[in-house]
Amino acid sequence: MSFHDVRFPARLSYGSSGGPMRQTDIVALANGFEQRNSPWEHSRRQYNAGLGLRSLDDVGELVAFFEARRGRLHGFRWKDWLDYKSCRSSKSVACTDQAIAQTDGQTTKFHFWKAYASGGITYRRPITKIVPDSVVLAVDGTEVSNTKYDLHAEIGMVQFMKAPPSGAILTAGFEFDVPARFDTDSIISSVASFQAGDIPDVPVVELRT
Repeated sequence: MSFHDVRFPARLSYGSSGGPMRQTDIVALANGFEQRNSPWEHSRRQYNAGLGLRSLDDVGELVAFFEARRGRLHGFRWKDWLDYKSCRSSKSVACTDQAIAQTDGQTTKFHFWKAYASGGITYRRPITKIVPDSVVLAVDGTEVSNTKYDLHAEIGMVQFMKAPPSGAILTAGFEFDVPARFDTDSIISSVASFQAGDIPDVPVVELRT
């Protein structure tokens, strides 16, 4: 299973539908109570990249991307327009957006996370496909120069040349993509007019990486 480190054309994914999906097993007991359990620690996102009525050039670009990925065979980056950065959609990325680690004075490698909090409960989502030029880091609120670390954007990890001091809070701001693949091996398109085409259904699903 290979992954092509290229993004599905962002202008074509704009307007697509989708979001997080979870799996919950529910057993109803004889007394009317129920037991609930989930085998998934992390959610999995699914989308529909159908274009609707678009120019024939847009349809051709999508088909070319699909063919280059060999349908479901190879993964790719997907921009989730509803959730693609470390802060709220209306805000700009800042170096204090997400707390990703408390340093111990020895560790130099840190993975990126995004926290989702509600009602006193927080879910931490691992982020594995960072947009390279978007990253800003801070140690205890002081921004760190990008000359002091190497960014491994393809796996969502930062490696410092020298370990940050012990007991500090490492924070980060960033944009990110979702690792994904097509969830179909066929593209059904039609020519709606002389200069327009239609691809109503193109399912895309998140990959575990």
